[in-house]
Formats: sequence, C-alpha cells, structure tokens
Amino acid sequence: MGGSDRAVWAGLRCELWPEHAEGEHLQWVDESLRGKDYRGFIAEIEGGEVAGFAEVAIRPYANGCDTHPVPFLEGIFVRPAYRRRGVAAQLLRVIEADLIGLGFRELGSDALLANTASHAAHHAWGFEETERVVHFRKLL
Repeated sequence: MGGSDRAVWAGLRCELWPEHAEGEHLQWVDESLRGKDYRGFIAEIEGGEVAGFAEVAIRPYANGCDTHPVPFLEGIFVRPAYRRRGVAAQLLRVIEADLIGLGFRELGSDALLANTASHAAHHAWGFEETERVVHFRKLL
C-alpha cells in the first residue's frame, strides 16, 4: 500500500469515525500496516473513484464463532453516493476470498443493538446472528 492509499484509508476512517482526528486515523493505518493481524480493503469503482472500505482484525476469539483465531469485521463503510449498488457486498466477497486463502473458515462481526440497518445489511451479506449481549464497565 502506497502513501496515497494510506491517506485514502485514513480519510475513509474519518468519514466513518469522525470523532477521531485524521492524524489518529493515519497513525492507526500505519500501525495496522506494520502488524500482521489487521487488514484494510478499499473499494474503487470504474474510473478509480473510491467508494468505501472495510477493515478486518484477526482476533484471538469472537463471541459466537467456533474457530480460534478468527477474523472479525471491525468496520465497513460505503460513501453515501455509492450505497445500494452492491459495493459492500463486493468488498465482503473480496475479504472472504482473502480469508479463505489464508485458511480461515468463518468471519465474525457485530453491530450495536439499536443499529437495525446494520443488522439487515449483515443478514443480506450472509451473516447469521449468534447472540445478543450488553456490555458493562465500572470505572475504578
């Protein structure tokens, strides 16, 4: 991945997660590229326009998955102008082929409980719901 790809990836992360500064996203991309347990995928349409991206982490485990370690869809984003055109589904096909080539047999993911649009998208992409969970924390 070249310098311009790094900037594109960081820019897409800014669009999906605007609560973080662009510099933080670029730092995350650089750290991801140095490791072996994180993968980024950029979707381009004809003409080379960037339509979206997805990120996959290789986690030690994931709720609802049977294999260890397991790839986990950390984020997927399609720019509004390109939505409902199959861009996310195509991204997932590329991701799945990559992961199968690496010997993985399943892909985990999650969505917030209230994010019913994400639930519907996951079902359309072939994911099956495995469980629902509420996370807690206690500040010490």
